[in-house]
Amino acid sequence: MTATDPALTALAQGWCALSLLHGRIEAHIERALQAGHGLSAREYSLLDVLSRQHDGEGGHLQMKQVADAVVLSQSATTRLVTRLEDRGLLERYLCPTDRRGIYTNVTEAGLKLLEEARPTNDAALREALDEAAKNPELAPLVRVVESVSVPA
Repeated sequence: MTATDPALTALAQGWCALSLLHGRIEAHIERALQAGHGLSAREYSLLDVLSRQHDGEGGHLQMKQVADAVVLSQSATTRLVTRLEDRGLLERYLCPTDRRGIYTNVTEAGLKLLEEARPTNDAALREALDEAAKNPELAPLVRVVESVSVPA
C-alpha cells in the first residue's frame, strides 16, 4: 500500500470523523459539567468508575485498572485522585489484606455530587449525539455509538 492508497485514505478519514465526534461530545459534556457542578469530564468519569466498586472478590480496582477505565496514564490518574481527595470527594486507605495496596473510594460527598451530576452528563451526551447526527459524516458513527451494548 502506498500513502495515496484509497484504503488508507478512507481509513484516515474514518479516524478523523471518529476523533471529531469524540472531541465534540467531550467538549459539550465538559462545558455542562463545569457549569452545573464544577466537575471536569475526567473527574466525573473517575467518580463514576470508582462508585461502581464493591466489597468482595475483585471489587476494588487497582490504580492501573482505574487509569485504563478513565483513559489516562497512571501518573495522571494519581494526580486526578489527589485533586478529588483534596476536595473531599475521594478517600484512600490501605488494603486490609495486602498492606502494599491502596484503595480509593468515593466519599458520601462524592456520591452526592455524582448523583447530582449524572443527569447533566446524560443530557449533555444526548444533546451532543443529537447534534452530531445532523452531520452526514458523523451520523453513521452516532448510530454505532447508540447501538453498542456494553455489560454493566
